Amino acid sequence: MSILRPSRLRHSFLFHCGTLLFSLIMGQSAGVLADDDIDFNRDIRLILSAKCFQCHGPDARSREADLRLDTQEGLFGADDSSGVVIPHAINESELFRRLTSEDEVEQMPPADSDIEMTDAEIATLKKWIESGANWAGHWAYIPPEMPEIPAVESNNEDLTDIDHFILQTLQANELGLSPVADPITLVRRLSFDLTGLPPDPAQVAAFLTHPSEQEYEQLVDRLLASPHFGERLAMYWLDLVRYGDTIGYHSDAPQHISPYRDYVIDSFNSNKPFDQFTREQLAGDLLESPTEEQIIATGYNRLNKKTEEGGAQPEEYLTKHAADRVRTTSGAWLGVTLGCAECHDHKYDPFSAKDFYSMAAFFSDIQEVGYYRSGKHDPYIELGVDDKLIKLQFRLEDQLSELRNPAKEDRSLTSEERASKIKEVEEQLKVHKQKLETAVNNGRKSMITVAVEPREMRVLPRGNWLDKTGEVVQAALPESLVPAQQSSDRLTRLDLANWLVSEENPLTARVFMNRMWKLFYGHGLSRRLDDVGSQGEWPTHPELLDYLAIDFHSNGWDIKRAIKNLVMTKTYRQTSIASPELLKRDPENRLLARQSRWRLDAEMIRDNALATSGLLVRTVGGESVKPYQPAGYWQHLNFPTRTWEHDKNENQYRRGLYVFWQRTFLHPSLLAFDAPSREECTAERPISNTPKAALILLNDPSFVEAARCFAVHSLEENNNLFITDRIESLWTSALTRPASSTEQQFLLELFETEHQYYQQHPEAAAELLSVGMQPTPEQLDPVEVASWTSVTRAIMNLHEFITRN
Repeated sequence: MSILRPSRLRHSFLFHCGTLLFSLIMGQSAGVLADDDIDFNRDIRLILSAKCFQCHGPDARSREADLRLDTQEGLFGADDSSGVVIPHAINESELFRRLTSEDEVEQMPPADSDIEMTDAEIATLKKWIESGANWAGHWAYIPPEMPEIPAVESNNEDLTDIDHFILQTLQANELGLSPVADPITLVRRLSFDLTGLPPDPAQVAAFLTHPSEQEYEQLVDRLLASPHFGERLAMYWLDLVRYGDTIGYHSDAPQHISPYRDYVIDSFNSNKPFDQFTREQLAGDLLESPTEEQIIATGYNRLNKKTEEGGAQPEEYLTKHAADRVRTTSGAWLGVTLGCAECHDHKYDPFSAKDFYSMAAFFSDIQEVGYYRSGKHDPYIELGVDDKLIKLQFRLEDQLSELRNPAKEDRSLTSEERASKIKEVEEQLKVHKQKLETAVNNGRKSMITVAVEPREMRVLPRGNWLDKTGEVVQAALPESLVPAQQSSDRLTRLDLANWLVSEENPLTARVFMNRMWKLFYGHGLSRRLDDVGSQGEWPTHPELLDYLAIDFHSNGWDIKRAIKNLVMTKTYRQTSIASPELLKRDPENRLLARQSRWRLDAEMIRDNALATSGLLVRTVGGESVKPYQPAGYWQHLNFPTRTWEHDKNENQYRRGLYVFWQRTFLHPSLLAFDAPSREECTAERPISNTPKAALILLNDPSFVEAARCFAVHSLEENNNLFITDRIESLWTSALTRPASSTEQQFLLELFETEHQYYQQHPEAAAELLSVGMQPTPEQLDPVEVASWTSVTRAIMNLHEFITRN
C-alpha cells in the first residue's frame, strides 16, 4: 500500500530534507579556538600518535630503529640532549630534520607510506621545539587533581562552579554566554534530556506561570524523580554494554535477558551509586549473600555474542567471548581501546598483548560453553516477586493519600504544584502496579553469571586460538595504569570492579562524566567518547573535566546529583540559536557560548510520536515488545526460519527502549535513525541524514497510526473550534510552542488541499484510516479524519518535532 503521495505532502517532505541538509552543513568540522601557547597533550601528542606511533610507538614488534616517540625518554633521551628532540634547538633536533628532509631515504614519514605530515603539523612541531618542547604524560592516564574554581567577571549571582570554568575560556576569547532560552524551550529541553519524552502540558503551564530559579530547580527535581528518568539513562547504558535480545552470531536466536534491562532502569531510577552499579554487574555473584537483583545484574557478563551453529569450534568461540568482554569492559568503563591489543601490543597506547589476556583472565571463571544448543543459554535465574515492589506500592499510596488530604497538605506547595505532584505520583503508582502485575503473571528468567574454576588463559600470538605457545597469564590490571607490584593472590572480577571505581584509577570517573556532558551539551568535553587514549582528543576544558570527575567520585558516585549539577548551569540554559558572528568564530560550539541542538535518538523519535498522539503506554519494564515491521524483513533469518508477529495488544505502544533488539536485523525504524546493532560497545551513535529517515516518519505504520490518532483526538476534543484554532491546538500539542501566522497558513492550505482530494477519492481516505490497530470512531467523517491526518503527519515530519533544541 502506498501511503505517501509526493505531490501532496511535498512541502512537508522538502522542508524536512532542507533542514536535514542544513544539519549537514552545520556539522562540518572546525578547529578549536586555541591560544598561542603550545601544549604537548593538546597540540603535539595527537600529531605524533597519528603520524609516528605506528612505527615508533608502544608495539615493540613493529618498532623501527629501536626508537620510541610515545615516551619522554624516547623523545629527549636520558638527559634532554641525546634524543631526537633538543628543546629550543630546531637545527639540532633530528626529528625536525627528518620531517623536512628532501632525501627520500631519510625523510619521515617514509615517502612510500600512506602517511603524510601536513605543513600545518610541521609548523606546530617546529614552534613546539623552539618554545622549549614541553612534555607531559597523557592527560587521561594522570590522576585528576581538583582545580581551583576560576574567578570570572560577571553580574550574575546564580553562576555555578561549572559556569565559572566555561566563562573563563569564553572571556579569554572575548566572548560571553548567550541569553537564556525561552521558558518553553527550557521545559521541552529538560523533559527530553531527563526522561526522553516530550513535556507534560501541566508541567509546561506550571513553569510558564512562574519561570523562576526556584521553579526551574523544582522542575529538574520532578523530572529526575520520574520513573522515565531511568529509561532515558538506560538507552545510553544499553548501547555501551551491547544489550540485545538475540545472540548475534549465525542464527541470531533469541535469548532471555530482558530482566537485566529492567535492572539497569531500576538502578538509575533508585539512584544507585555508580560504584555499586559497577560491582553488581561485573561481580554481583561474588558479593556476600547476593540478592536476586544483584544476580540479575551479572547478566552483563552474558551479553556477548554466542553461536548455535552446528560444527562450530567451542574453543574458538570461548576465545571470542573473552575478547568481547575485554573490549566491552575497557570501552564502557575506561574509554580505552584495549581490544586493539588482542593480536599484538597496542600501536598507540601503552597496553600490551599481555595486558589484554590478563584482563580476559578476570572473566575466565564464568560458567559458559563455546557452542550453545537449541536456545539453551544456561545458567539462568527464575524470577520471583521482589518484596521491594510491594513495599514501594505502599509508599506511593501513602504519599498520594497525604497529597490529597487537606489536613496534611504541604503549605510550601501552591495549588498548581500540588495538582502537578498528585498527577505525577498517580502516574508513578499506575506504572508501578503494571510492573508488579507483570512480575506476578510472567514467569520470567534471565541469563546470569555463575563462577566456576577458572580456565587457563594464555597470550595468543596474533590472536590465534589454535596457537598454545603463548605465556600463561593470571588476572591482572594493565601494567601502565597499575605499575606497582600486585598481590600474589588470584584476582577476581570483584577486584576488577573495585579497581575500576577506585581513586587509583584515573579513567572511570572522567569517562563517565565526559559522556554525561555529551548527553546534555551535545558533545563531550573530549569528543572521542570511545577513546580517551592517544588517538582521542584533548579536552576543550581539561580542568572542568577533572573537576567533574573528582566531584562525582568524592560525592559517592551520585548520578542524579551529578546530572542535576550539569543541567542547573547557566551554560546549559543558554539558547541554541547562534548569531552569525558566533557561527563564524566557533561553528562547532567548542567553546560552549551557546547550547547545542541535535536530532533525538531513534527510540525517542518513536516515543515522541506515540506520546503526542496519546497512544504511548508508559509501563516501565517487562519483556521486549514487537511493533509493526515490514513483511518479509526476516526472510533471511534461518535455523530456524522466523516470521515477525507484531504485538496486538498495548505492547504495540510501548517505548522504543523495549523494542525487541534483533542484532542482525534491527527494527527498520530504529536502524533508519542510527540505533546501533549492539554487537559491540557503542559510546556514541552516528547521526546520518537520509531520505529514508523522512520516509519512515511518513510511512511507517507506527507513525501513520500515531498521526491518525492525533487527528482523531483533536476532532473529538476540539470539535467546536474553528479550523485555525484546531491547527493551533495541534501545533502546540506537538511542539509545545504556538504556531506563527506563516506556519498556520501553510497547514491551512494543506488541510484544504487534502480535504478536496479525499472528497473526490473516499477510497484513499479509507485506505489511510485502515493503517494500525486502533479503530477510527464510526461517528467521525472519514474524509475529515484523513484530511486532518495529513496535517498531523506534516507536523510530525517537521525537523523541530524530532529535534532537541
